Order: sequence, then C-alpha cells, then structure tokens
Amino acid sequence: MTHTTARQWRAVRAGGPETWELAEVEVPAPAPGEVTIRVRAAGMNPADAKHVAAENGQSWPVPIGYEVSGEITAIGLDTEIGSGPAAKGDEVVTFRVQGGYATEMTVDAAKVFHKPEPLSHPEAANLLLTGTTAAEMLHVVAAKPGETILLHGASGAVGVAVLQLAALRGIHVIGTAAESSFERVRRFGGEPVAYGPGLFERAVAIAGDVPIVAALDAVGTDEAIDVSLALVADRARIVTIVSPSRAKADGFHWIAGALPDSARFRDAARAGLIAAANAGTLAVPVARTFPLTDVPAALALLAEGHAGGALALVP
Repeated sequence: MTHTTARQWRAVRAGGPETWELAEVEVPAPAPGEVTIRVRAAGMNPADAKHVAAENGQSWPVPIGYEVSGEITAIGLDTEIGSGPAAKGDEVVTFRVQGGYATEMTVDAAKVFHKPEPLSHPEAANLLLTGTTAAEMLHVVAAKPGETILLHGASGAVGVAVLQLAALRGIHVIGTAAESSFERVRRFGGEPVAYGPGLFERAVAIAGDVPIVAALDAVGTDEAIDVSLALVADRARIVTIVSPSRAKADGFHWIAGALPDSARFRDAARAGLIAAANAGTLAVPVARTFPLTDVPAALALLAEGHAGGALALVP
C-alpha cells in the first residue's frame, strides 16, 4: 500500500485558534492493527482547543480533533476493528484519536467501531465523547433508578446525553437551563429549572418531598458548585467536568478523559452507547455543520456555549 496525503488542522504553537494551520500531511498506509478512514464528519468539543491552549510539554505541531465518523478506505493485514470484522467501505466511528479535523487519517483499529445506522455522519461524529462523559458522570455519583439528581447545563451536548441515559435507567433529572432551552430539556426526559439567583429554592420546590441525592456539573460556575454542595450532603455524589479547582478544594469528584480511571471507563462504555444509538434510544442533536475550512467560525460558535446542539466539520 502507498501513502496518501490529506488536509488536517493542527496547532503550530500554544495558544488559540489563530495559531492553527490547515496543512497537507502524509497519511501512512495502515499497518496490521490499523485502518485508514476517509473523514465524513469530525465532532467538535471544547477540549479540542483547550488541549493546545498551553504548552503542556507537548511537541508541536499538534493535530486537532478527537472524534470522527467516516468510512474505511484501507485496512491493515489480518485486522479487525473494535466492533469486529470490517472491510473497505464500511461506515465507522472512532474516538480518542488525534487529528480528526482532517480529510483522512490512519488510526488504531481497536478504537474504531461500526457507525450506528440511525445516525448521520455529523451525529455519529459527536456520539462518543459526550456520551462516554455523560455515562461516567452518572457512574461516579452512583445514580440509581428512582433517584432524583440535579444536572447543571442540561441543554448542552453532555447534558442532553446525561438526560437520555438517565431516562433509560429510570433516574429523575432536574436540569438547569435558560428558559429558552426548557423545551429541549423536557424533550430528552428532564425537568427544567432556570439557573441564576434563587436556583437552590427553585430546585427544592421542584423536587418537593423527594431528596436530591446527587449533582452533576457540566457548566463550572460557582453558582452550580455552591448549589450542589448545599443540596447534596454526600460529596462522593457530586461530580464536575469543568471545575477541577473547586473539586479539589471542596472534596468532590472531577473527571476528565485524560485521567487514567476516566479513560478506562470511557473505553468500556463505547459499545453500549453505540448499541443504544442503533436501537434508537440515544440521539445526538446537531445544531450546525461547517466545511473543514471554516474552523475559525465553528470554534467561535462552540466557544459561545449556546449552539443549541453539537457542531461538526464536514470535509
């Protein structure tokens, strides 16, 4: 097999997206245990930019993008993907890779799974990072059927995944959101509550006589943390994905994909999420897609935090 070339976004030094370039790069032919994927959509996540915002001891340039959906164009000798036998032309997703903002890439076959049929490529490209994050949040607080929990940031991409996974398990979720997003929270199985002054009282009023036993933070504001601490006595049942400093100071969970325990859990959770998407019980709302060349505009919308759904790059 011969090498091919692709276009790929990469950061040439630490900083914001202004330090990124769309470069022509070599795509190596897949060795045994690898496959080459033509990217049909790349998922976009805040972590994409955070990873290269500071030095972090990494070597530059750094390819951008952790998650894609596409089709296999080449497969290494005697190679199976994470979901079993595969062939050229198969539609697949891959997660926990580097360099997904690209037209083509060669990756570890163990990280590749057949794409859920009900999902489009932009939807599938946003399934696994948010889905595994949501699954881990519910796992670390040990949320159980019949319980009531509070979710901060319920209308965001991770929040919507939490709502759906909780609904499948019979967990009642009170989710904070702007009033303009209340219908979105209800559509995915949550009970909305407006954030802002008086959140504690409003959450208690909605819960009624039922205790709120756990709190999940996907926004990172002091209000979210303070209300969580006031409502939930057991700090082992509070988790954040965005405020490690408060987690350390106040003694509750912080999870992130780069942490070894989180990585192990998220790898194990992939197959179940794909199965749920195939069954039609896990949706991935996409707000907008952008051409690969429009990364700056896409990142600007992502940074606002109010896109109303996932964003994807479509080469």
